[in-house]
Amino acid sequence: METRQTCLKLEIPHATDPIFVKGTWFQSHFDLSITDGLNAWLCNASEEQVKDRAALWDQPVTEYIKLAERYLGFQQPGCVYGFTDAADGCKRLSWTFEKEGTKLEWRWKCGPAPNSKKVPAGILDFLMDANIRLSAEKCLAQSERFKNEKLEFESAIYAKFLGVLNSKKSKLRELQDKLSKQAVMGDLQQEEEESTDETESFDEGTDDDKSEEEPAKDITSTSIGVPASRARGRKRISRK
Repeated sequence: METRQTCLKLEIPHATDPIFVKGTWFQSHFDLSITDGLNAWLCNASEEQVKDRAALWDQPVTEYIKLAERYLGFQQPGCVYGFTDAADGCKRLSWTFEKEGTKLEWRWKCGPAPNSKKVPAGILDFLMDANIRLSAEKCLAQSERFKNEKLEFESAIYAKFLGVLNSKKSKLRELQDKLSKQAVMGDLQQEEEESTDETESFDEGTDDDKSEEEPAKDITSTSIGVPASRARGRKRISRK
């Protein structure tokens, strides 16, 4: 059988101190433990009592219990709560709500607890256990949040790093292309310079050959002139 527990710190209008209402909710009935820190009261709503109240308000039992849990599990805004004296040390717990534009009021009588110390101790234990569970749930939720934030941070950093890396790679490729083009241009310039040097060397060699050939021509003409003079000398001898 499903059982739920709630604990409400209830502020009562015109009351000096708040009261604590601990509810234990079953499928067809509920129990209330109430204390102001000094005194304690109990309300054990049986299945028959809940069934009669639900029929009086023309509601299913489950809906009646859920609505009572809603108003006694959390203090609802706009709702007027009351905790007034009744006969024989009893108290009457009441709360109002609206249904179809009509304000209604539910009231349950609570009798004095046989052990006024046990009820506050039970409420305190429940609050401590609930605080531990809540702290554990908060820690788990915080841990989950931190994990998600870590993943988001790592994803963002990775995306930025990837963008920077791609940019560096692109710049590196551009630099490599530029260096390659410069190397090719350097090779072409060197080839042009070597070709120019060879042309100049060839031209200088041609001028030297010409200067060397010219004296040879002079020698040839001189050697030719010698026999001519000899011939002229021989003719002179024959005339004597």
